[in-house]
Amino acid sequence: MKLPKNTLTNEWKDVQWVLTDVDDTLTWEGQLPPETLIALSALQQAGLKVVAVTGACAGWCDHIAQLWPVDAVIGENGAFIMEKKSGFLTLTSGESMPTIIKKQSVLKQQIMDILADYPDLELTLDQSYRLCEVAIDIGQNRTPVSPDVIAEVISKIKTLGANATASSIHINSWYGDHSKKATSFSFLQEKGLSQAQIIKTACYIGDSLNDELMFANLPKSVGVANIKNYWSKLKHHPQVVMSESGGYGFAEFSKLLLAVKATN
Repeated sequence: MKLPKNTLTNEWKDVQWVLTDVDDTLTWEGQLPPETLIALSALQQAGLKVVAVTGACAGWCDHIAQLWPVDAVIGENGAFIMEKKSGFLTLTSGESMPTIIKKQSVLKQQIMDILADYPDLELTLDQSYRLCEVAIDIGQNRTPVSPDVIAEVISKIKTLGANATASSIHINSWYGDHSKKATSFSFLQEKGLSQAQIIKTACYIGDSLNDELMFANLPKSVGVANIKNYWSKLKHHPQVVMSESGGYGFAEFSKLLLAVKATN
């Protein structure tokens, strides 16, 4: 398996928007390295916009949007956007909250019925802090679940007509048309960017299978080193891959990007 090199060409000088996954992209081994926060801050200080695009629960997204050096958070795989405007945190979504909550309630019961056949699987500890999704723990607070079981459970969820995708730690599932890609592109268009400008000025960095749609639609895409764990399963790969894993890889990328942008 030969991965792309961790080098950036001159076309990366045009990047103004850095979209990034969170779990195992900004974090590593369950912790947030200080290098991550330093890198995020450096990007902002250089005038770049940073948007976290994650499957993380609304409660975790609230913390990120309130306290981390980011400009916005797209949470629960595109279910909502949290953004500070005039000093106040806002939450917007493509559907009303009552509709989202009702769909989640139905899906939760359906998934609990599926999990009755998998006594070793449980919902994530942060499920009560989710607005839209139902998430199953496959490696966050337990030993990793086998890929075959993950694939089987995802297949059963999709049979319901729901969306399902696996990150490095969760199976995330939801009803609705939103996705990381759809909400990210909609958000950037609302900021005044055309499709061509998004392709030219936005990049994405991630680590796992649920980042594939972003890799496919943003040519300037990056994998941290742990993307190698999913390389053979990805149909669409990131353009470059860092030598470091998780948040350390994000910090590595940030330095490379700022160095390219500093050149004449």
